[in-house]
Amino acid sequence: MTYEHILVESEDGVGIVTLNRPEKLNALNRKLSNELHDAVKTMEADDAIGCIVVTGAGDKAFSAGGDIHEQREDDRRFTEEELDGRVEARGRRYYDISACAKPTIGMINGLAYGGAAVLASSLDMRVGCENTRFRFLAAGYGRINSTWTLPNQVGWPIAKELLFTARVVEAEEALRIGLLNHLVPKRELRTKTMEMARLIAGNHRGAVMGVKALLLKQLGKSLDEQWAEEQHYTTHVMRGAKAEDAFPEFIARHGRPLG
Repeated sequence: MTYEHILVESEDGVGIVTLNRPEKLNALNRKLSNELHDAVKTMEADDAIGCIVVTGAGDKAFSAGGDIHEQREDDRRFTEEELDGRVEARGRRYYDISACAKPTIGMINGLAYGGAAVLASSLDMRVGCENTRFRFLAAGYGRINSTWTLPNQVGWPIAKELLFTARVVEAEEALRIGLLNHLVPKRELRTKTMEMARLIAGNHRGAVMGVKALLLKQLGKSLDEQWAEEQHYTTHVMRGAKAEDAFPEFIARHGRPLG
């Protein structure tokens, strides 16, 4: 697969995927999301790769989240049934990344909002810097996500607070609550992340992958069951808000007329 919106490299047994739409704050449009999914699955199958790192291009954002312009256009073009399929496909990509057999680390170089917070919380570990900020925005605009990812990272009480309030989580708080494993100056972000990744990649692949498989299996419910519950609810109980309704202020500021 030829990539347009991500960069891929490998170093010392570590695969590195960089979200590469810096002019759009690495917004997760469909093409970028498909490319990220493909890259992670390819690295998962590569015996030379022992750990996978995901980061964003530029100084401002890991990713600003979903591409609102694309979502708005989709709302106009597709039926409810077709939109449900696209939402499920997007959720499936996050699930596949979370369930990747190999350890994954988020090198969170800037803000991770909305869909990017879902992606970040789908990874096994996260390393951040002073620019790192998270925001689990869905409740603020009439959608539901992260119910199957965030509690597994920070526990129920904190996950409830962040999901119910949709507030910004600054870097120091993210470290305190366990959303970040490490917080370092930006100039040291890649060094620290790669130090962890190399240690993981240098260990016995079968043992590391076995540990991850067992940790996922031993959750109160399987990751698959948790993901499926969220998908069922957001398809059959409460449909996610359409872009026009979810992001009126953004569209008022940046919206393009629909043809």
